[in-house]
Amino acid sequence: MKLAHVIEELVEERGLERSVLTDIVCEGMLAAYEKRYPELIFDVAQDKKTSDIVVKVQKQVVSSVEDEDSQISLRRARFVSKKKVVGDTIWIPFEGPIGRVDIIKAKQVIAQKIRGIETEAVYNEFKDRLGTVIHGAIHKCERGGTVVKLQGTLAFLPRSLSIPTQKCIVGYPIRAILKEVLLEPRHENQLILDRASEDFIQKLFELEIPEVYERLVEIRVIARIPGYKTKVVVVSNDPNIDPVGTCVGVGGGRIKPILKELAGEKIDVIPWTESKEQLVKNALKPAQINRVELVGNESASVWLDDDQRSLAIGKGGQNITLASRLTGVNINLVQAPEVVSPVQEPELEEAAPVEQSASVQEKAAEQSEAKVESLRQAFDSAKATTDRQDERDDEEVEEVVEQPEQE
Repeated sequence: MKLAHVIEELVEERGLERSVLTDIVCEGMLAAYEKRYPELIFDVAQDKKTSDIVVKVQKQVVSSVEDEDSQISLRRARFVSKKKVVGDTIWIPFEGPIGRVDIIKAKQVIAQKIRGIETEAVYNEFKDRLGTVIHGAIHKCERGGTVVKLQGTLAFLPRSLSIPTQKCIVGYPIRAILKEVLLEPRHENQLILDRASEDFIQKLFELEIPEVYERLVEIRVIARIPGYKTKVVVVSNDPNIDPVGTCVGVGGGRIKPILKELAGEKIDVIPWTESKEQLVKNALKPAQINRVELVGNESASVWLDDDQRSLAIGKGGQNITLASRLTGVNINLVQAPEVVSPVQEPELEEAAPVEQSASVQEKAAEQSEAKVESLRQAFDSAKATTDRQDERDDEEVEEVVEQPEQE
């Protein structure tokens, strides 16, 4: 059986050494013969001159042969080696056939050996890159996650460690943190990636912002809900460096590549402060906070206006959850009491003294009485006019009644 073309194909496809592959193929063929003839002892090797597989069987030299498969006569043995005597063992070429099932067994052994070598090679290549950000391209989209191709090696990004808002597009470039490098594959996956952790945010900041990588700007705390928002607390170790401005960049030039990598996930960069109250206030942005009061070490009461409450809570309570994780305290929102409008204050200040108010009331009462008296006089005048009119009407009626009598 010629092995040269088979081994060459495996060398090109798998990238393994030729000598290693030769040994693997021989081991596979040995397993096939042992399965077919379990009672015999075989040796399988490649003839370097002809590239053939040479299968040999071990036989015992005897004077009288009773089992042709395991015994050989002294006369035939001396054709191979003249020094052989009865009781010795000798390797003789084996020409017995093997079936289809035995060939399948050989293929399984060969595939298993190759996988073992590849697994070890992958482990040795990536074990020192554990926890770093690696680049790849989406190779395949599956229900449980995404298969990512890393320079000829496949890695797996589970759905639970993915950004929920990101779409899976085959061929799309992607960055992720190498979370696990397994010595033995788990569900056919040896390299496990992660894009949903706070560590991924930390590594992205170090890649995109030189001051963070050089520790001139330090990330103190990160709180994240993948796909929604990340809050990052930063502090400067150099008094001449603004930590927030350094991370955001001019026109957002430094933070935009990170936002693009996170598929639109928002990032709040918050300056570090020793005041826990101020840190809680900053963590609840974009809400405007009136006052913060710590209650022990595990709780904080926050006063804010009613129109700021929804901003502080966020969609599904996520903003206040992130703020609580960031500060390490449970945050209780308290509605601020109503404050008198500034427009009304001057009116209160310009109010007249008590004595002046009394005199004003007296004048108002006098004017009211005068109006009443004027109305009374008008009523009396109208009544007198009405009475005189009634008298004239009565006289006219009497005249009309008397005229017929005179006629």
